[in-house]
Amino acid sequence: MVTKDVLIIGGGMIVHDQILPSLYHLQRIGLIGEISICARHTTPLKHLQESLFIREAFPDQTFNSFPSLDTSENEYYPDLYKEAIKTLSPRQCVFVALPDHLHYPAIMEALAHEQHVICVKPLVQTYKQLVEIEKISKEKRLFVGVEYHKRFDIRSLLARKNYQNGLFGEFIIGEAKMIEPYYYRHSNFQNWFTCDISDPFTYVGCHYVDLVAFITGLKPVSVSVVGIRKPFPNGNIGYLWSHGRVIYENGGILSVINGLGYPDLGGGSNQQGLELYFENENCTTTLRHDDQFRGVSYSIKEELTEPSKKFYTINTDYFRLVPWNGPGLKPVGYGYTSIEELVHCIKRIDRIDDKQKQLEEMERINNLSIIATPRNSYYNELINECARLSIQENGKNYSIDYSLVSI
Repeated sequence: MVTKDVLIIGGGMIVHDQILPSLYHLQRIGLIGEISICARHTTPLKHLQESLFIREAFPDQTFNSFPSLDTSENEYYPDLYKEAIKTLSPRQCVFVALPDHLHYPAIMEALAHEQHVICVKPLVQTYKQLVEIEKISKEKRLFVGVEYHKRFDIRSLLARKNYQNGLFGEFIIGEAKMIEPYYYRHSNFQNWFTCDISDPFTYVGCHYVDLVAFITGLKPVSVSVVGIRKPFPNGNIGYLWSHGRVIYENGGILSVINGLGYPDLGGGSNQQGLELYFENENCTTTLRHDDQFRGVSYSIKEELTEPSKKFYTINTDYFRLVPWNGPGLKPVGYGYTSIEELVHCIKRIDRIDDKQKQLEEMERINNLSIIATPRNSYYNELINECARLSIQENGKNYSIDYSLVSI
């Protein structure tokens, strides 16, 4: 079985908490080969290398570092990822884990050098960029997948099946919420999560906009978003709270509340959930996902994480490292499953020798719409692009005309 080497571009929180542990396990069980990580400087790379969280689970594994770990932390290499990509042989995998506005150039560089791509959500910030990526991907038979991990929550997969089987009826109205922790304001977010670049709706609200489409098959057709501007600790101004209203093609309405403000001493790691209502001929139905409380809580004598607290509501479903019948610890949860499935897509395509059959396999993946690809999840780029216009115009409504969409 031919393995794929993986280059991660970016070394931030999501790499530490989900991506690197997932890839380490896939490496450990023989599904991928060498792992490399490229960042602008060595500070995040050293953090990953020295992390007790990761070392406990994968005591004998490491990664190739760009720049090397003995490089001064004061030296910055913003374009080093281009050289790192050149070290890969063709048709390996580049995993893009950068701030949203940096996705496009990294993806294009990877495709230019014949590499498959996995990217954290959202893929890019404009529909035009997505179309360009899709065209090159098809021409070169290179897989591009978007890591919308909430699709692999068992709740989501079950809801999708039950909706398609007619158990709910027609989606009519709903509310989604994702409030990330207050301490994000003290992280690298304050250097890039500014009003001109991003906002809570397009950064985390996109999970639930995508999820409603994933469950119901309905495309979003209009959006309006209002944001609240607040300063980060370093003085940069960002939209730290947002409220969006998304209308789907059948007239169904989704309210989306987002922010960087869940209390650091609150029991959970964040606050999130989804509640939908449906119409039928003689009744209504409902679907409620309480993603905030997973049925597990701890009151403990020593703090588990920073910021310190002694009471936790534990999310056992997204990503955890647990004992298993092997060395170290094993990742479980939909955060791991999502990455595993994306890697399997790349391997299935490249196990095929015939070029036409490779394209057919890519089309099969697109048509199933379980894995998010540019072709089957383009509505996310359209709605996010409209949302960015709306939030800067204090909630002006923007609509999408799908008759003009050519993908």
